[in-house]
Amino acid sequence: MTPSAATPAARLAALRAALAAAGVDGFLVPRADEHLGEYVPPSAERLAWLTGFTGSAGLAVVLADRAALFTDGRYTLQAAQETDPALWERRHITEQPPQEWLQRHAAGRRIGYDPWLHPEPQLARFEAAGVTLVPLEPNPLDTVWTDRPAPPASPVVPHPLHYAGVPSSEKREQAAAALRAAGEAACVLSDPASVAWLLNIRGADLPYTPLPLAFALLGDDGAVDLFLDPARVGAETRAWLGNDVAVRPRAELPAALDALSGRRVRVDVEATPAWFPRRLRAAGAEVRAGEDPCRLPRACKNAVEQAGARAAHRRDAVALARFLAWFSEAAPRGGESEMSAAARLLAFRAEAPEFRGESFPAISGAGEHGAIVHYRVTPGSNRPIRADECYLIDSGAQYPDGTTDVTRTLWTGPGLPPEALRERATRVLKGHIALATLRFPQGVAGPHLDAIARRALWDAGLDYDHGTGHGVGSYLSVHEGPAAFSRAAKPVPLRAGMILSDEPGFYAPGEYGIRLENLLLVREAETPGAAKPFLEFETLTLAPFDRRLIAPRLLAAEERAWLDAYHARVAEEIAPLLDPATAAWLRAACAPIGA
Repeated sequence: MTPSAATPAARLAALRAALAAAGVDGFLVPRADEHLGEYVPPSAERLAWLTGFTGSAGLAVVLADRAALFTDGRYTLQAAQETDPALWERRHITEQPPQEWLQRHAAGRRIGYDPWLHPEPQLARFEAAGVTLVPLEPNPLDTVWTDRPAPPASPVVPHPLHYAGVPSSEKREQAAAALRAAGEAACVLSDPASVAWLLNIRGADLPYTPLPLAFALLGDDGAVDLFLDPARVGAETRAWLGNDVAVRPRAELPAALDALSGRRVRVDVEATPAWFPRRLRAAGAEVRAGEDPCRLPRACKNAVEQAGARAAHRRDAVALARFLAWFSEAAPRGGESEMSAAARLLAFRAEAPEFRGESFPAISGAGEHGAIVHYRVTPGSNRPIRADECYLIDSGAQYPDGTTDVTRTLWTGPGLPPEALRERATRVLKGHIALATLRFPQGVAGPHLDAIARRALWDAGLDYDHGTGHGVGSYLSVHEGPAAFSRAAKPVPLRAGMILSDEPGFYAPGEYGIRLENLLLVREAETPGAAKPFLEFETLTLAPFDRRLIAPRLLAAEERAWLDAYHARVAEEIAPLLDPATAAWLRAACAPIGA
């Protein structure tokens, strides 16, 4: 790093100098890479480099005389802790949208942007604020980030059929048939998860998510052009891909789009960099806005993937039980910290031969840190886990047969939790149970169900500022669309085979956080006499809830019955896989809750 970019203030000044040289009055810096995904490689962590904010979603707007950082409710506290208020105005991205800020402070000005980092609809919203958007290539921030890491280049490897369940040829034909039915000649695939799913391949370009970062063009004949460095594709993987998949250097992508002149090309404009539709239109192609044809089929896990998810969660449950048993003894003794606890859970998981890594950075928050929804412990923030406080651990693992994500809130002891805390934790549990036990007709979407998990909290005037649940991939991203339990999510009907999280919570800033999360598999429900098909959930996660945080008097009889049955299942399936001491602890933790 050059001395001129050694501090946050110097970095901001260096960017402003580059913008002045480019002839623009400001610049948009999203937390995104060229694939617009949630997880990005170190080489694309532009927002973190510029602002210090390390959350997984956000946007910075830099003008010559002021700058603002926009984040959602998950990151309000984190943004305040990680950024300098002398440099950055901190704004809630939905309550104080960036387009309103631009209209107030930059109307009539020329604002630069990188066309590889924004989808067209987002740019249209910014333009509606009265600014003139100017595409800039190369990205001016990259010119001042002098020690920027090199882009990732992991080998591309096959994802075997005993994990994938369906051959790539069948997936490609299904997607190509959708294109033919729509009269489209080709489709741009910019989501690496879609590319990996379609071709049954995996990689290691991203932390926590086993993907190769690549673009692809899918033709209406099922053939695919895969754009990434051919040196990354060895002989075994080339044979696995087959003759209908051509591996081409990224440099050939512009010419490949130009060759589609005069043809209809599908682009998921909400999730694809603006560079693609603009290049296609310039070449004379007709851009047809449409959803990535891999997105919904990818979300609906086939029978092999469903079986793999169950196996992965049983395996994960062994590590979780060992961790929870260890924590029950270690926490009252003292001497542990947020980092040491997270490391212990990771070590338990890593003992499984199938373990491939964490599915996201573990959220290990004690006391007031648990109230930071997406808190990430660092050596600078790490603090001891103290007696008689809440500890929140949200973590997950990647296995070749499935991806896990689980949250438990624990009481450290040795004393008992305050009654008010037990009441709030029980209301969170009631919301969790309400969603997990729901039966609903086909056609219902995630946004329709979000409120069900909140009712017990709403009854007490409480709420939480994040979605209730997200989709989860099959040895892909732990956050996967298109379905989610969220008021902000698109109304995509839930379908059998989808896996989503059930994670209501409550957060008392400066005091503690509560979140309880299991993963749910959508399946068909047997509903005698039903006038239409119904769906229900199968709980995949197998880990006990901390009974010290549960107030049984607040649970209805059917809620206690569900909890007892769930705990009995955990003990029955997982205790035989444990050493005798841990098995005894688990059986005690899973005893009936009582009235």
